Amino acid sequence: MSAMMDNRDPAVSVIVIVYNDADRLPTAVRSVLDQTLHSVEVVIVDDHSPDRSFEVAQELAAAHPDRIRAYQLPENSGAGGEPRNLGITKVRGRYVMFLDSDDVLELNACRNMLEAAERTGADMVSGLCVRTFLDSRHGKIDKWYEWLYRTTRVLDSVLELPDLFVFDTLSTNKCYRRDFLLDNDLRFPKGLLYEDLLFAARAYLAAQRITLIPNEVYYWHVRENAKKKSVTNRRHEMSNFTDRIEIHRRIDALLRERGYDELRLAKDVKFLKHDLVLHLRDLPFRDQEFRHEFARIARGYLAGIDDSAYDALLPIHAICAYLLLEEDWPNLATAVDTLLNRSKLSSPLAERDGRIYWCSDHLYDERARRILDVTELGYHTKSIDGLFLRNALTSYDQDAKGIRVAGSIVNPLGVIPPDAKLSATLEFKARRKSLQQFSFPVGRITHAGDHLEWSAEAPLASKLRPLGFIDALWDVRLILKVNGKKTNTRITVGDVPLEGSGRLRARPRLTRLVSDTLEPEVSARGHLAFQLVAAGALSRRSRALIDQALEGAPGTVAKAGVRKAKKVRRNLKSGDTKLRAYHEIFMKLPVRKRTVVFESHLGRQYSDSPRAIYEEMRRQGLDFTAVWSYDKSPEGFPKDAELVKRWSWPYLRALAQAEFWVDNQSYPVRLAKRKETTYIQTWHGSALKKMGFDSPEFRTKTKAQQADQQRVLDRFDHFLVRTEHDVRTLVPAFRLPDSKIVRSGYPRNDSLVAAAKAEAEGGGRVRGALAEKLGIPDDRKILLYAPTFRSSPDGAVQKFEPPFDVEEFAERFGDRYVLLMRSHYLNNVVLPPSVRGRVIDVSGIHDVTPLYLLADALITDYSSVMFDYALLGRPMLFFAYDLDDYVNGLRGTYFDLVKHAPGPVVERTEELYSALDDLDAVDRDWADARKRFVAEFGEYDRGDAARQIVDTFFRRGGQK
Repeated sequence: MSAMMDNRDPAVSVIVIVYNDADRLPTAVRSVLDQTLHSVEVVIVDDHSPDRSFEVAQELAAAHPDRIRAYQLPENSGAGGEPRNLGITKVRGRYVMFLDSDDVLELNACRNMLEAAERTGADMVSGLCVRTFLDSRHGKIDKWYEWLYRTTRVLDSVLELPDLFVFDTLSTNKCYRRDFLLDNDLRFPKGLLYEDLLFAARAYLAAQRITLIPNEVYYWHVRENAKKKSVTNRRHEMSNFTDRIEIHRRIDALLRERGYDELRLAKDVKFLKHDLVLHLRDLPFRDQEFRHEFARIARGYLAGIDDSAYDALLPIHAICAYLLLEEDWPNLATAVDTLLNRSKLSSPLAERDGRIYWCSDHLYDERARRILDVTELGYHTKSIDGLFLRNALTSYDQDAKGIRVAGSIVNPLGVIPPDAKLSATLEFKARRKSLQQFSFPVGRITHAGDHLEWSAEAPLASKLRPLGFIDALWDVRLILKVNGKKTNTRITVGDVPLEGSGRLRARPRLTRLVSDTLEPEVSARGHLAFQLVAAGALSRRSRALIDQALEGAPGTVAKAGVRKAKKVRRNLKSGDTKLRAYHEIFMKLPVRKRTVVFESHLGRQYSDSPRAIYEEMRRQGLDFTAVWSYDKSPEGFPKDAELVKRWSWPYLRALAQAEFWVDNQSYPVRLAKRKETTYIQTWHGSALKKMGFDSPEFRTKTKAQQADQQRVLDRFDHFLVRTEHDVRTLVPAFRLPDSKIVRSGYPRNDSLVAAAKAEAEGGGRVRGALAEKLGIPDDRKILLYAPTFRSSPDGAVQKFEPPFDVEEFAERFGDRYVLLMRSHYLNNVVLPPSVRGRVIDVSGIHDVTPLYLLADALITDYSSVMFDYALLGRPMLFFAYDLDDYVNGLRGTYFDLVKHAPGPVVERTEELYSALDDLDAVDRDWADARKRFVAEFGEYDRGDAARQIVDTFFRRGGQK
């Protein structure tokens, strides 16, 4: 099989198609000739190129007459199908592959495909295609739907793996048995773009056996910045879209003919979320005539897509498809802006009947209400500083001195009130990082209902001073302040022409010989930007000379130096560099006595026992340096402490030099602890579910992985427990020696013990400021719902959705209860406006303790909150709707919840509601069970844990 070709037919024929690509054709062909499988022939088919492509093909055939043959179509076909069809009629190999002239095959591609085909008897073999971005500065690659190719798979029908049919629609990363192509008359459509889609669909449906191999076989060369776009990327040509639609119509007909409705649905979902999106993203850059024609063509096809396809889409995809179907361009324009910029909110939104909709139009239609409903995206829950708002340009003018611009910022759901104090600045920032930025005040900004209107003048010629040449691109942002809170906006250009009365002068600091003009342009995401260019005659000549120099040896050296400098900067920020600096530099610095680094829940919160210890140290007036770690934002953390961002350089240095670490979960696992540092691990709860080495995921780890985990746990010097249950469960699960156990109780629970004692002594319960802040009426009882998270078998955290209908709950109990819903810190929840005031999301409150104190009763499941709340002696209900799966299929538990729970364990919503209907009976009937529970699971929580820890470890003379 590896011998040179002789009179025998080759094992594999590779059809290389070419059009106007004479320079790259030899590289593609060489990738075939160099294959480790030698029994390979090359059939080159030129699509009647006007350049030397066919001459080069003939030269290659003359140089390798036994391995290469060249053919040419009599006239250009306009697409890749006809050249491949001709090639199919000319090949001699038992197997056939396709290669484009600007791509290459992996060295072992033919051998690996052939061996898989002959070993499995497959009609077609498919391997991994790798997109390599040749103009990427960082060697960007993209493995094409890699998850399909993680292992060898043999399919007797593509129906066994619908994703293969839907996603891998390439013809080029595959090897086909020639007889299979001929027997099924498999040909590419003539004169249509996207010919691969239809050919691949027909091949998949015809194949009686398909083999997938986990090998890279095809390197698809992508040139994003090429001046001449490939035919499929020329989306400004209407034929590009009409061809795509026609191909999909033909595939639909194939699927209808065979009755493959599920496959058709999956394909339609992919069309709406991928194929259509590619064209929608391009619409803002097209004129009205193009848009209307596009909508007309699209509507004819979209009308035939089943509504069920919309249910599988992201909301913005479904919204765009619906608005296009309705040809509602004003609302579609805003939706496409969000499609281009996923975090941007582009619409003023509308609230109807307690739900949030993308727009107020079309809501008379039930189908529209379903598609346009964006309640679950949670826009209505965010404050102004948490929103990225659409800012549409309404006018633009320029002259030699500067620009005059005006715009409109969307005001969704009136998040910016009419009486808000408003101010704004225009910021011009060089796109390359760490360079300059310039700001200009916005002269006018006024409230206008569902939007803000603004205008500004920016004397760019005199005030914006670029360095020149190295900072050629400038992005524009409008920084809006609303009552002191700040949000950044980008300026969407839309249909506003970027023209003016004169050329905008620029005065670079380095030299005007290279560039002398700022030109406005539209970024790839539709935003206003400026480019520094050479417009004057002298600047153009100078720039040409510099560009020429950069192509020579000195320029190569200079560019290499720039790349090296950028690499150094990237490396300084890399995790490996920080780890080396931590262990090799920071840990050799002297320990900072009396310095304590606090962290709660991986820096996400200022809460829990670390907070209680910190506040006790402040209450006692101890002399110490406090460092608090935060994950994303320092908001809510104490002002009288040094705040450091997790994984930042100051964070690493603080940890390396601290005398004490205090946290409730784990500092970064790859950071060692020096022996001079005392690590007090407060932990974050007693355990129902199995933990550490007792959990299924730990038991399946390799010995090396378990050893790594043990090294992390060995960093603990002291481990706080609240009960002997912890000693029997958590301590062995973490493989801790008895000498590290501190039987103090949890400092976070001191306030709960004090509250329970005060109530028992007749002091009553004071709701306090939090109830008023949350707007809870005095005549409503307060329920706290605090579930734990769920994880999938691979350990990934599952998305949280309330296991009961919150609107039904509010309707049924809203006149008696206010439900506080607190998702686990690994989850989040979005509540509809319809439950406003009756169900309240309190997940954003860092510390759960004030919520315990506020709640008249707790609803939970398997969360460790049960152990804490029980100290208050108030009613508890356990909504264990997935009890069997959780206990037997997920984590496993240390004890039987049903037997030990200090409250009713219910599995159905109606059971929960029945218990809430008579909460007094639950309180009365389970009082003794709560006392037994506290005795067993809270014996060391006596109300003085924080003082014990502070006195033992932090007061002068205390023992470590």
